[in-house]
Amino acid sequence: MAIYAVKRGEESNDALQQRFKKQVQKTGLMKLMRTRSIHKRKESRRLVRLRALKREEFRTANRKKQFYSNM
Repeated sequence: MAIYAVKRGEESNDALQQRFKKQVQKTGLMKLMRTRSIHKRKESRRLVRLRALKREEFRTANRKKQFYSNM
């Protein structure tokens, strides 16, 4: 996927550069390249389980708060 901008008539170099920059931002290419540049290690199953248990604790606590909040 090539992104390019051709100078239009009396267009200044700054305007050309800004137009090109806008095209690059619209494609989302820079965002994709940033995410690809950093290698992220896959989370361990133990950590995933611990976080899930913690979420469940928070949910049960919130349910109790909702039930007793009307009193």
